[in-house]
Amino acid sequence: MQRAAMNRFTILHYIVRLCVAALGAAPIPAVARGQAAGECPIRLADVTAKSGITFRHHDGGSGQGYIVEGVAGALATFDYDNDGLIDIYFLSGAPLKGTVVDRPLRAALYRNNGDWTFADVTDEAGVGNRGHGMGVVVGDYDNDGDQDIYVTNFGPNVLYRNNGDRTFSDVTEQAGVANGNKVGAGASFFDMDGDGDLDLYVGNYVNFTYENHVPLVVRGRKYMAGPQYYQPVADTLYRNNGNGTFTDVSQQSGIAAVVGPAMATLAFDYDDDGDTDVFVCNDGQPNFLWQNDGKGHFKEVGVLAGVAYDFYGKAHSNMGVDCGDYDNDGRLDLLTTGYQSEMPVLYRNLGGAMFEDATSVAQITGELFAHVEWGTGFVDFDNDGDRDLFIACGHFDRIEAIDDRTSLKVPNYLLMNTGNGRFVDVSKQAGSGMAPVESSRGVAFDDLDNDGDIDAVVLNSGAAPTLIRNESKSANHWIELRLQGTKHNADGVGARVRVFAGGKVQVAEAIAGRSYQSHFGTRLHFGLGTAEKVEKIEVRWPGGAVETFSRAEAGHLLVLKEGSGEKR
Repeated sequence: MQRAAMNRFTILHYIVRLCVAALGAAPIPAVARGQAAGECPIRLADVTAKSGITFRHHDGGSGQGYIVEGVAGALATFDYDNDGLIDIYFLSGAPLKGTVVDRPLRAALYRNNGDWTFADVTDEAGVGNRGHGMGVVVGDYDNDGDQDIYVTNFGPNVLYRNNGDRTFSDVTEQAGVANGNKVGAGASFFDMDGDGDLDLYVGNYVNFTYENHVPLVVRGRKYMAGPQYYQPVADTLYRNNGNGTFTDVSQQSGIAAVVGPAMATLAFDYDDDGDTDVFVCNDGQPNFLWQNDGKGHFKEVGVLAGVAYDFYGKAHSNMGVDCGDYDNDGRLDLLTTGYQSEMPVLYRNLGGAMFEDATSVAQITGELFAHVEWGTGFVDFDNDGDRDLFIACGHFDRIEAIDDRTSLKVPNYLLMNTGNGRFVDVSKQAGSGMAPVESSRGVAFDDLDNDGDIDAVVLNSGAAPTLIRNESKSANHWIELRLQGTKHNADGVGARVRVFAGGKVQVAEAIAGRSYQSHFGTRLHFGLGTAEKVEKIEVRWPGGAVETFSRAEAGHLLVLKEGSGEKR
């Protein structure tokens, strides 16, 4: 969130990007040249109005410009009651010092009724976090078959244990994961040491207190000071003891050795060596990539791997992150979002534990340069077998008063994968789901109506969320997978899945925690294009065992149970 005005470097930076993109330009699909909206293969509809969702986010502020106001805003989509429908959990800010509110501020859990309406079950479930909510991750930390919730706050964090009867219990104190009185950020559940249960990586942002608040006044108006005005705080790593408690192993694991202002985190196996590593977006400083030795000891290799900076050697104010194999080469790539006067960065995985900045070659639209970007996801919206990109945008200040390139509220972006490793902006052609103009933060993607295409939920800062139904009309096929671990964690988090269909191999990984400090995608979704059958599904479970599941019909949600496939 660097606040410097656009200078000569950023102008040159932008011009170079445009030139590089032009030199490598491929023919642009007709839909990007202003064709009728009906010709876009992706159709997204805003269905918020009739959903029954009355939640409104509040940043907790009252005009003081505390840094924790602008960076709050996460959500999670997951099936909290195991009824086969994906539910939605929204975080809200809490009243900050000097703020008077006319309604209680809390998180809200909405149960999916199965007909595009949702019921507020927050009180019944007992998950109405009243802290200043920053990030959320979902995972079955106690391996009892239902998913638990961990919330990071400005202040103590909260762990809600799922009781399996549509209620949760606050077990933060006995679990030992409150994490002090910090400014929370993204969090990730993952098995760091291969012992079969989920450990917990907790990102920490900066050392902000009301006492050290830095007021910025420009032309008589208060603005939020960026992280460069505060000291960063080391992240926290908790080892799961297997008995409902955790131990802080930040020091002995190596995580505390390097400090940065963390935002989103993503735990995934970047080098495909069978153990889970951790990527950390840092705000205004180089990103971290924590390489796991398989035993829960980590080495920071962001610079070596090529993900600390962009192509020009510039550290970004990184906000959100997701991974996905956008070019179907069998390797998981990264997309990070950032501040205005910065492009999002597409890091293409080259194999051999190395990435390259492929933003220009992939033709990520230059319009994003003007805006602050937050939540994101690699999502195959049209089920054609390649992953598209959704990017949520919006500022946290009335920036238009001093910079006319962007504003507090702007539309979000949808970039369609052309199938040749490049993207085209179809935001204006994809329907009413892309029409809202808000200051968006977290975004989550799941199949909310079990019809085989991926829908979306956007948390908008200081406003109602946007619920988006995928109405793409296509004959393309799909398959969805729900992993069920038996020897290792119950959700199969960390498993690497390969789907063989129609002469194409697609890869994905089971991940807990992504986008902008949010959670989605416990079910793995694969668009299959014209393929009506899947020849083979290959799963490498946490711990390294590989099983294959032979021949499956398209158009189904399959539960893959560890130990029930063919051993390889």
